[in-house]
Amino acid sequence: MAPQAGPLVVVGGAEDKQNECRILRHFLELGGGRHARVLIMTVATEYPIEVGTQYIEVFKKLGAADVRTFDVSNRSAANRDSAVEMIRDATCIYFTGGDQLRITKLLGGTRVDAALHEAHANGIPLGGTSAGASMMSSTMIVSGEAETNPRISIVDMAPGMEFLDGVVIDQHFAQRGRLGRLLSAVAQYPHHLGMGIDEDTAISVHQGVLRVIGRGAVSIVDAGQLLYSNLDKVHRDESLALCGVRLHVLPDGYGFHMRRREAITDWSAYREQSDKELSE
Repeated sequence: MAPQAGPLVVVGGAEDKQNECRILRHFLELGGGRHARVLIMTVATEYPIEVGTQYIEVFKKLGAADVRTFDVSNRSAANRDSAVEMIRDATCIYFTGGDQLRITKLLGGTRVDAALHEAHANGIPLGGTSAGASMMSSTMIVSGEAETNPRISIVDMAPGMEFLDGVVIDQHFAQRGRLGRLLSAVAQYPHHLGMGIDEDTAISVHQGVLRVIGRGAVSIVDAGQLLYSNLDKVHRDESLALCGVRLHVLPDGYGFHMRRREAITDWSAYREQSDKELSE
């Protein structure tokens, strides 16, 4: 049998690193628990030593066997044999926050990019927080205005790293009032699901199904049944009209089936039924 793509743990930023560390603990368990070899990708941040050291301490405290950091300052470094070997040796890979454009600018199309996709396709779990979450999708939000109504001009989009198809991800969602800019993004890409992830909250995605973990919630904007939009009639700074958009707000313990575009309101019952169907 061909290997299945590994799970993704997509974090809305500011994940707990001092107390229960529930999200990071979940990620570590996916990567092998105490036998995990964790690779921290600090490419997004301008402070790789400080940020990398913080995550090394957290994952070692959680019991990881080996934790290393990976940073590049230019694209030639992302094409070295040693860089590719670091990706291949890891049992799980986690992207820190910072600027998502740094990730795509420095890694996109390099040998490290190819190695990351190969590792994920072979079952290696990938995680990312804040900027490391935004870059997971094929189309990512680069920047935008918060706490305002939907308008084309308030959000800038760019290609992402393409680990999670069919979505647009926004992070620090409730804390920074980003519903307007996520709606603006989805209005321009109505075939994508918009996913706004709160701080200290994550989606754990595997085989097209996601589970919500953490203190906040995940807001899923679905424009698949959009009845009306004035997108083709307004100027960039004029307000958007969107009729028929569906909104799901899912806290810890809820889930979502991406292909069916259906909320899962009882995760335990869903997993029990899925396990039963696999065993039959």
